[in-house]
Amino acid sequence: MADSQRRLEGKVAVITGAGRGIGRAISIGYAAEGASVCCAARTTTEIEEVVEEIRSAGGNAITVQTDVTSYDDVERMNKAAADAFGGIDIVVINAGGNIGAGPIAESDPEGWVATIDLNLKGAYFTARSAIPYLKERGGGKMITIGSGIGHNGRPNTSAYACAKAGSWMLTRVLAQELWEHNISVNELVPGPVLTPGAIASWEREGTGVNTITSEWVKEAEDVVPMALFIATQPDKGPTSQSFSMMRRDT
Repeated sequence: MADSQRRLEGKVAVITGAGRGIGRAISIGYAAEGASVCCAARTTTEIEEVVEEIRSAGGNAITVQTDVTSYDDVERMNKAAADAFGGIDIVVINAGGNIGAGPIAESDPEGWVATIDLNLKGAYFTARSAIPYLKERGGGKMITIGSGIGHNGRPNTSAYACAKAGSWMLTRVLAQELWEHNISVNELVPGPVLTPGAIASWEREGTGVNTITSEWVKEAEDVVPMALFIATQPDKGPTSQSFSMMRRDT
């Protein structure tokens, strides 16, 4: 951490889905830049490991076990972050997953709705609960982790595509509503990333990483520079934007 530029010194970040993949990488990356990080996820052991890694490197972080489909959980998460660190400046809405993969005609209705709940309702709950804390700080950032599938769709991913499309619209509406409060809201589209969730999803779809020939297939750590770029822009800066790391919009 001594080699970092400390670009987030004094900032407090809440990151959902922080136990693995992109959320884990951003949590560690933000902490390395001086942020105090609230690591939230459903699996306590995973976020405890992330927080231990952050603290071992000299950073500041807490764990809050959170199911983003429960508004009570999300409220508790944000309150814990504010109580521990004095407020909230950055919210990374990352928790998600593709539970309902498969053709629409053969889809499981419960899995389809669960995918919407996790990716869209969870994003709404996280944003809704965080707004008062960001306003109290006089400004801040929300970053939604989006998907190219949410912009263009893809066969066998209807639930995930609809949820991410809704999340992108939520991002734009939030940006319009919160502009006067110096809160910027942007989407980060990572493209293909080698995370456990993505690999499992590709397997359910009958595809795999070896079939991705026209994109930069990334490790989770490759997403951190873009997440840092968005987080370090002025509060009254770019908003309602989709920052894509994809080679092409697919």
